[in-house]
Amino acid sequence: MGLKTLDKITAALRSRPLELEQLRKEGKKVVGWLAYNIPEEIIYALGLIPIRVGQGGDGRLVEVGARHISTKNCVFVRQALGQFAEKTDPYIQQLDLVAIDATCIQLYRLEELINFYFEYKTVVLGVPRNFASKEGHEYFRKEVEFFTTKLEEFAGVTLEQSKLEKAISLYDGIREAIKSLYHYQSLDNAPLSWRDVSSVISAGYNLDRQNYLELLQELIAEVEENLTESPAGKEIEARIFLSGSLIPPGDTKLVDIIEQLGGRIVGDDLWSGLNFFLNLEIKESTPFGIADAYLDRVPHGSLPYLDLKSDGRLANLKHHLHEFGADGIIYHTLRYCDAFTFKAGETKDVLGKLPFLEIHTEYSGSDFEAIRTRVEAFIEMIKSKKEIAELV
Repeated sequence: MGLKTLDKITAALRSRPLELEQLRKEGKKVVGWLAYNIPEEIIYALGLIPIRVGQGGDGRLVEVGARHISTKNCVFVRQALGQFAEKTDPYIQQLDLVAIDATCIQLYRLEELINFYFEYKTVVLGVPRNFASKEGHEYFRKEVEFFTTKLEEFAGVTLEQSKLEKAISLYDGIREAIKSLYHYQSLDNAPLSWRDVSSVISAGYNLDRQNYLELLQELIAEVEENLTESPAGKEIEARIFLSGSLIPPGDTKLVDIIEQLGGRIVGDDLWSGLNFFLNLEIKESTPFGIADAYLDRVPHGSLPYLDLKSDGRLANLKHHLHEFGADGIIYHTLRYCDAFTFKAGETKDVLGKLPFLEIHTEYSGSDFEAIRTRVEAFIEMIKSKKEIAELV
């Protein structure tokens, strides 16, 4: 029997486009945003409706986007551009403004194109390459301050301290709830899967944030009620951890393959997944405080960092591999996602003997069988190692 709250989240998501349409008729404005470092708290506190846009898995939309951008850009960016070009997506249709941060340079290019070709109003948030330095923090503070000013002009209101504090509290609650769900899905007796949690995160991109938090809390309570005793003598399974490029809504190919072959995904460090909700501690309810918190959290893989011993991304990865009891890691990179492709080697080097499989893919079916063959061998290798370990 499935969890009833998951059905409620699906129903809320189904009705959301019409709800947004009605809210816009009442004078509300919708801000679509992309990437990793856009501070939603500020958007929400100004009375604007934040919607995180961008999907994957549609090769046709990738081709549409490629009419306006080089095919040497990653498929996620090309599909996003295709969505803006066609304007058939119910959320793209409702956008009054698009905010994009420059964490990923390819997404920064996307902002230029949707503004030039499709005449969307846009605002850009600059992100420093040298993010760990004092100068990087000063730069980002000024960028967030400028970003806030532009949104105030767009909203026609001034950011109020009390509303910002409420927004921060709301988003802190969402982050804690997501972390709890990740913990529960990794348990042997979990009534929900990693795929379920991923779908819940995707739904949160679009739902009203207060309603979303209430649904998350309801889901956690239902999960806790449905935890069972860990099964004795259970079948040996391959517990897989996902890393690398984002896996956005709609891109299910790799996940489908892993599950079809008997693998179990138990965690991730994706910027479309758990990483987005980690280590974001806003100590001061101001744009400057928000800027510092966003820059000090787990860094995005697109940002360069040369000292592997102090790299927060790698430290976070090693921590969660242990926490979720992963048997192996599948490092997934989208074609032409250069930042994550270049970091595959260093990621493998710091993990020691943990089984590691690097997969390159795109949003078409042409590589399905090749990926399936490699993942099948990887999962069987993990299971064989665990069987041998149990006999020793």
